[in-house]
Order: sequence, then C-alpha cells, then structure tokens
Amino acid sequence: MASLRQRALAFFHARPAAKAWALLTPGTFWLVLFFTVPVLIMFVYSLMPRGIYGGVVPGFTVEHYQRFFNPLYLEILNRTFLWSLAATLICLLMGYPLAYLIARSGTWKNVLMFLVVLPFWTSFLVRTFAMIFLMRDTGLINDLLLKSGLIQQPIEMLYTPFAVMTGLVYGFLPFMVLPIYASLEKLDLSLLEAAEVLGARPASRFWKVTFPLSVPGVVAGCLLVFIPSLGSFLTSDLLGGAKQVMIGNLIQNQFSSARNWPFGSAASFIVMALVLVAVLAYLRVRDRAPAGTA
Repeated sequence: MASLRQRALAFFHARPAAKAWALLTPGTFWLVLFFTVPVLIMFVYSLMPRGIYGGVVPGFTVEHYQRFFNPLYLEILNRTFLWSLAATLICLLMGYPLAYLIARSGTWKNVLMFLVVLPFWTSFLVRTFAMIFLMRDTGLINDLLLKSGLIQQPIEMLYTPFAVMTGLVYGFLPFMVLPIYASLEKLDLSLLEAAEVLGARPASRFWKVTFPLSVPGVVAGCLLVFIPSLGSFLTSDLLGGAKQVMIGNLIQNQFSSARNWPFGSAASFIVMALVLVAVLAYLRVRDRAPAGTA
C-alpha cells in the first residue's frame, strides 16, 4: 500500500499537469453528471415531438423553436429583457455608491459587509413572501401611509410591474455590491494621490481613475444581476401574479401545468443563448479593461 502511494506521489511530482487534472476530476465529474447530462437531455427533448399526454415521443422536429417566435412569446421575452435590464441598471445605480462607501469606511467595513450578505441567511422564498406582506393593500407600507394621512386609500403595489421590479432589485442587489466592492477595495490609493497632486478635482479623479479601474467589478456585477433576472420566475410569480409573466414563468409552466417538455426545453435553450451573448460581451469588456484591473 505504501509502495503504491509512493508511486502515485512520484507520478504526480513528475507530471504537474496530471496532478492538476486529478484535482479537477471531482468537480468535473459533478458538473458533467448534474449539468452537462441534463442539458444534453433537454436539447434532445427540444428536437422531439410532444406526446399526446405530455412528455415526448420518438421523432425529430424544430417546430418548438419556430413556435417560440410567435408574437406572444416574443412579447414575453422582450418584457423579460427590458425588466432584467432595468433591474440591472437600478442595482448599479444603488450598488456602486454603496460599494464605494463600504470600501472607504475603514473600521466599519466588516460591519457593512455583514449587513450586505445578511439577507443570504434567509431563504429567497421567505424574503419574497416578506415583500408581499409589505406591499399588499393591508401591508405595512399602506398601513403607515394611511395612519400618517398621506393617502386616503391603499396604493395598489402588489401584482404590478413595480412589485416585480422591487423584488428583483431587492433580491439581486448584493450580487452587484460584492464584485464592485472587491474592485474598489484593492484599488491602489497612490493613484488617486498622484492624480490629486497633478491637480485633478474629485469628480475628475473618480471618472478618470476610480471608475475605469472598477469596470471589471461593474461588468461582473451586471452579469450577476442580469442573468438571474432573465431566468427569474419566483419573483414575478409571487409579486406579479398571473398579470406579469416573464420568460422564466413561461418555461416553468411548460414543465409543470402545460406538460410540454419539448417547448419548455426549446425556450430554455433560447434563453441560454441570450445568456451566452451576455457572457461573450463581458469577456470583450474585460479584455478591453486597463492592464492589471481584471
């Protein structure tokens, strides 16, 4: 047994590449088994006819991809894209100042970071139900506004685009803050001091030094918000009801109530293609970033 162990150690020491591949084996096996294989099954299903009672039957067809380009589904896709883009922009406008504040907060840095990640200690489903209790007609927000005399009747917030957007921003804002904070926290302050010595004003120092060096974090944060928003269905289902359908709701319904697995698989692959485009865009921006900032 000892001899076999010594031979294995000698083999890995002689071939560093083999040692690296051996370390990657468990993760690779997990990804292949629980990601690659299901994706391949979905791809095969997307090209098969639907069964009479659900499921699939042997055959080949591309009608499910063609069906997706129906104006009804394109409208849902367009709505999802716009809402995801809006949620990403709002998270950026709110998250960047917050990340900047945390990175410059000194001794309070750890406390503020703890508050940012604190929502992750609770289930996303529980947090979404908490939003329902806040925004419903008899919820806390309307109750406070009525008691203060600012409104005479409850404001309709739940089951509206506003509720869906609020839920998306609330759920994904930490994913914008964390990567931007990581970029700002490792920023070399001597660069800002040099810019100040050369006569640059605070606004000029920010736009010409701080922000360009934080672009990789901004792009990573935008991707971490945009991609989950694009596939989100729980937020729009609970906060938007049946009135506000996103592409995630469409796909989820195809695999559950509609039992149209081939069409749901085709829709999933179209969304995956959009995500791939977003990732490629990120790689292009990252490659164009200033040296040493990625």
